[in-house]
Amino acid sequence: MAPRNLTNVSEFLLMGLSESPEMQPLIFGIFLSMYLITVLGNLLIILAIRSDSHLHTPMYFFLSNLSFVDICFISTTIPKMLWNIQMQSKGITYAGCISQIYFLLLFVGLDDFLLTVMAYDRFVAICHPLHYTVIMNTQLCGLLVLVSWVISTLHSLLESLIVLRLSFCREVKIPHYFCELKQLIQLASSDSFLNGMVLNFAAGLLGGVPLVGIFYSYCKIISSICGISSAQKYKAFSTCASHLSVVSLFYCTCLGVYLSSAATHSSHSGKTASVMYTVVTPMLNPFIYSLRNKDIKRALKAFLEMAAIKKPISLG
Repeated sequence: MAPRNLTNVSEFLLMGLSESPEMQPLIFGIFLSMYLITVLGNLLIILAIRSDSHLHTPMYFFLSNLSFVDICFISTTIPKMLWNIQMQSKGITYAGCISQIYFLLLFVGLDDFLLTVMAYDRFVAICHPLHYTVIMNTQLCGLLVLVSWVISTLHSLLESLIVLRLSFCREVKIPHYFCELKQLIQLASSDSFLNGMVLNFAAGLLGGVPLVGIFYSYCKIISSICGISSAQKYKAFSTCASHLSVVSLFYCTCLGVYLSSAATHSSHSGKTASVMYTVVTPMLNPFIYSLRNKDIKRALKAFLEMAAIKKPISLG
């Protein structure tokens, strides 16, 4: 049968993490728990930063934006997967699939750029401490976040629009729990050379350039730290440790997804790597930042105490 354009087909089929019916309740419980932990953890970070005036600094401004993006990121995939398990369905509409691709690329790009901006903030704070408040002013911080949104939006829009030119056979089974762009391109029955070229070029440019920026920032930071006293070294390293942990987790999991899809045709390895960067990374970020940060822990404690005091007391 000749391939038909996907707009004439009602839906894709998301095969999920496992096709075994016995595994579905376990998968549902685990991913629901991880989703709630991620949303609650990142929401607490945002509320703690907003409620404490001492945390109204560039570093925590970027952190609150990162937490917001992580909430949106995980909300792009997990609710649909949970809904399909609950409804015992595998379908996702054409519009829903394109939308999922768009928002996934948007929030992955934002994560990438925000981590780069945070590395630059640490670079200025440690290498140019006397000029920090002048350089990292409110206007620059807002501009950096705005530019991150604009570039990520344009990239995700481009990738989503060129998917519309692809045609598919009547029934498309995606061996995943969400619409993953690279797999969707591989399943197309029409020529997908342009899509693959744009995907690889964008991944190299938007992934490689920020990574080089982060690497350069930390090379400068390390060289500056080596010339200060031991007490100041510990303080400087402690301010960078959380960010370095999140950067390592983000890039290692994204690289794992890319390598698993390039080196093997096993869908299982690709699913495992995707779970790491779409679910585990957003879930761990608030723990990494709060456990190693005294200011965040103090702000969280104050916020929870304030919330407990304001909670209405019911009598009888």
